[in-house]
Parts: sequence; C-alpha cells; structure tokens
Amino acid sequence: MQMSLTNRQQQVLWATIRHYIATAEPVGSKALATEYDLSVSPATIRACMGVLEKSGLLYQPHTSAGRVPSDSGYRIYVDQLITPADELGRQVEHFLTDKLNSENSSFDAILRDAARILSTVSGYIALITMPQTCSTRLRHLQLVQLESRQVMLIVVTDAYQTQSMVMGMPPSATEEPLDSSIVERELQILSNFLNSKLRGQALNEIATLDWSELDREFAQYADFLRTLLTDLTRRTKAPISTPIMISGVSEVLRQPEFSELQQVQMLLHLLEREQDQLWSVIFELPEGLDWQSRVSVKIGSENLLEPMRSCALVYANYQQDEVPVGSVGVIGPTRMIYENAIALVEAAANYLTGALSQTT
Repeated sequence: MQMSLTNRQQQVLWATIRHYIATAEPVGSKALATEYDLSVSPATIRACMGVLEKSGLLYQPHTSAGRVPSDSGYRIYVDQLITPADELGRQVEHFLTDKLNSENSSFDAILRDAARILSTVSGYIALITMPQTCSTRLRHLQLVQLESRQVMLIVVTDAYQTQSMVMGMPPSATEEPLDSSIVERELQILSNFLNSKLRGQALNEIATLDWSELDREFAQYADFLRTLLTDLTRRTKAPISTPIMISGVSEVLRQPEFSELQQVQMLLHLLEREQDQLWSVIFELPEGLDWQSRVSVKIGSENLLEPMRSCALVYANYQQDEVPVGSVGVIGPTRMIYENAIALVEAAANYLTGALSQTT
C-alpha cells in the first residue's frame, strides 16, 4: 500500500503505533507529546492524528477515546516506517545454531525445538511446516505451433502425467506474416534447449532458468517463455500439505486482543483441526523468478481465513537446494512488534535452510 505522508504525519503515525503496541490502550495526543520527542504541541499532534484518521490509518474505538491503528495504518508502518531488527535476528540464528545439533538430530526434532525457541523469543505462536518430501519433476516438454499465432506447451512429468497450456506468440519485429516452417524449426530448437536445462527438475523450479543463455536470434522468445513457464508453475497442483509444528499458543492467548471466547475458539480450531487450510496460507510459493527466502506479512483483514482476521501473520520459506520446501512463521495480534517478528522469522528460515542441507 502506497500513501504519501508528510514527515510529521509519519512521525505521529509511528509514535502512535509504537505507543499502542506497548500499552494496548487508545493513544491520545498528550501521551505522544509527553513520551516522544516530536517537537510540536499536543494541539498540532491532535490535528495530525485527525488527518491520519480521515486517511483511514487510525480510528477511534469510542468517541471519547484516543486513536488506535487500523490495518492500513499497520501496513504503512511495516512497509515504510520500520527497519527489521537485524541484530536480534543474527543473535537468534547464532542461538539456534548453538542450541540445536543439526548433525546428530532428526529434522523433526530440530523443527520442534526451533518452534519452541521461536515462540519463546517472539512471544507469539510459532508455526513451522514439515518439509516437502517429494515433488513432481519434469520428464519432457514440447512447444507445438498452432494456428492463429498460438503455441501449446506440453509437459510430461516423471509420473507420466501430461499438462498443457496455450499462449499467444510473441510479437514479431516486422509486420510480415510469420513463416510457419521457420517458426516450427525455432520452436523445436527451443524445446531441445528447455529439455536440456529442465529435464529432471521439480516443476516449481522451472521458472528459474537463466534466459541469458538463449542465442541472440531467440531473444524475442525470452519473455514469452518466462511467462509461459511461470504460468505453468502457478497452475501446477499444489504440494500435499504436511504437519505443522505449533508452539506458544498459551502465551499469546493471554493478550487482550484474545479476550473474547468465540474468537479464541475459532483460532484454536484452526490451529488444531484445520491445518490444511492454515498450511496453504503459510506455505506460499513466491511469484516470479526470485526464489530466495523473503519474509511476508499479512495484517488483519489481509488474511483470508476468518479466525486470523484479528491477527498478524509473519512467515518465510525455508529451502533445500534453493527450492522452497517448507515455511516458518509467527501469528500474533496485529499489535505486534513487527521489526522483531520479521527479523526472527527470517533468522529461523535461514537456520532451517542450513540445517536441512546438513541432515539430508
């Protein structure tokens, strides 16, 4: 979410959210003037908070109360106003390395201990999915010319399952009609190139090909093939969900946001009995060509699952051979210390990536 705020509005929004995270109480202008060096009067702060409220970044739970952050306010805070606590992340990654013996322990045991440590340090519910044990791999592919400037991609997997999709040809550099025989020859050469590079790879890896290896005469096909293979990756049947290691439920449910019994019951039901739904949310393959572990943050209403609409989810993938095979994350109230949570999740994902390489 992009929104243009003045420096003063950014400072007031940052201070409001920081104060609310610390107190869980609606924030007034006098408190901000007293506790933060904003160098302006309470009246100026109050006027600025009014502007932020009109912009949908703050709201008043009651007419006589101070303001609290909205989901949109938290989004601005996460995207523009904070820096992850990288030093904390490095400390936790070193701590995990020191405390968990990845060489002599099963990976299941490592995941359980990592979830416990992550929940203890963060104060939130820690979630870690078991790694994917298998994936569909490519056996053969073929690009076939169709009529009306269209190409069909046919893929055969290692289980001899066939998938196909059709896409329009890339625009030619000239207005002249395409020579069918030339196109057929080029598609065969491209098919041979793709098979030599991709045979045996998992389907969720096929969008990572280095297109700079294409000869100059085929450069016009690069974007076309990249899009074609990326779309095929997204259409590939999702991996089978695996168990999720969960730790820290009792601690986070003591937060005031979880005082309503029905809300707690919905969240507990999701964690205990609807893990398939939860798994599909936290193990989310990144789009495009960047497969590196990056942290994602979903705040409040951004979460698709109803029990998580009052929560924040921070998660990242861990990898094996540079391919995402599992996820690690934390769930807490939207009143979360995001800079810590982001750094902790990334540190845990980095540790698990390294630990998985040592146990396999």
